[in-house]
Amino acid sequence: MATEPVIYEPGKAREAFRAVTRDVAWVAEAPKPHKAWLGALGVSMLMLAIGVYSIFVLLTTGIGVWGNSNTVGWAWDITNFVWWIGIGHAGTLISAVLYLTRQSWRVSINRAAEAMTIFAVMCAGLFPLLHTGRPWFAWWMLPHPNDMDMWPQFRSPLMWDVFAVSTYMTTSILFWYMGLVPDLATFRDRCAARGEKLKAIIYGALSLGWRGSARNWHRYERAYLILAGLATPLVFSVHSVVSFDFATSQLPGWHTTIFPPYFVAGAIFSGFAMVLTLLLPLRHLFNLKHIIKEEHIEAMCKILLATGMMVGLAYATEFFIAWYSGNLYEKFAFVNRAFGPFWWAYFAMVSCNVLIPQAFWFKMVRRNVVLIFILCIFVNIGMWFERFVIIATSLARSFLPATWSYFTPTIYDIGLFIGTLGLFGTLFLLFFRYVPVIAMSEVKGAMPEAHAGGPSKGGHH
Repeated sequence: MATEPVIYEPGKAREAFRAVTRDVAWVAEAPKPHKAWLGALGVSMLMLAIGVYSIFVLLTTGIGVWGNSNTVGWAWDITNFVWWIGIGHAGTLISAVLYLTRQSWRVSINRAAEAMTIFAVMCAGLFPLLHTGRPWFAWWMLPHPNDMDMWPQFRSPLMWDVFAVSTYMTTSILFWYMGLVPDLATFRDRCAARGEKLKAIIYGALSLGWRGSARNWHRYERAYLILAGLATPLVFSVHSVVSFDFATSQLPGWHTTIFPPYFVAGAIFSGFAMVLTLLLPLRHLFNLKHIIKEEHIEAMCKILLATGMMVGLAYATEFFIAWYSGNLYEKFAFVNRAFGPFWWAYFAMVSCNVLIPQAFWFKMVRRNVVLIFILCIFVNIGMWFERFVIIATSLARSFLPATWSYFTPTIYDIGLFIGTLGLFGTLFLLFFRYVPVIAMSEVKGAMPEAHAGGPSKGGHH
């Protein structure tokens, strides 16, 4: 979009940069937290307590307290695992892929999305760990001979998950922390100027001696680029590996080669929906509308629309291939999904993931923050149902009618899921309160005032 050249005035540029710092830092510097923030933290911690109690009962009694059966051996636990891993995908995509493609609109949302990735992977990791039944032996899954002289079974998809998820977690933390360093140094200096010595010491230790020198910036940008390059393949590999849990089996409904790209598109879809679900209320409450702009929200809505269409295409392709293959078992599995005992889950999935996102075709919807928030909640619900439909309907009606059963969750299934939502909410709210939630240094670098010759490429004007 063409604009008039910006006349570079050092005084005005400095004031614009100070305004960004002030508008982001006040959230952490406010002497008393916002009442809405306190209320949300209280609710999250209550949900977390429910989850802790559910884990206590699970560990002291056994995984028989879940609704799993011999037929539906995987149910809510693996559904929630895949759902949380998917939610963590938007952070890496916004941080790495959009950084490498020089999309400047990412700078106002990437910090929160990266934090969301780390917290979502932490929630996801709980489920397979607890589902093993003896989580205190989890270290056996690491690549070393255990005390029974046995090596991990590298042909097991569970092992692939261990490597994929741990690599993803490590890279995400490094990428997030690397971006934080200049902003933590800004917080350090502001705390020191106000005489808050303890905070200055904490932020000073976390900022790794950052001084903002040319050498600091050179090494920072080099490291950030390398981490972006390393993280980009993870966007596609992690959820592909998770999809192999199903695709490498012989079970009708799972044994399909479309799963890796289908799961990746679905993960980006649910991840972007969760970013908007979290950021839209916080943007309103903490007055960040001039930093997280309408154009940025609209760009995210367009990505939601594109990935939602991919997911819809995958659903149609699955049905077509089941019919075209002539395989009776495969055909039955998909007809049973739509018209069997779990029909309600299937239609919830299609409604939330295919029909509802079509509203994003209209600009009036993409500019209506309340509507976007509601639609994103439906997308998150729909993506949870997608994982449930894939897992529960395929297992509940497998090859032998004598083994067919119906899955019903117990209060401990529900309690553990509520607990992970509480853990995620608690961590995200604490992050929002005490860490710079907007990447200040990147926002400043994308502003017109940072470019003496004119506005930045990408449209931050």
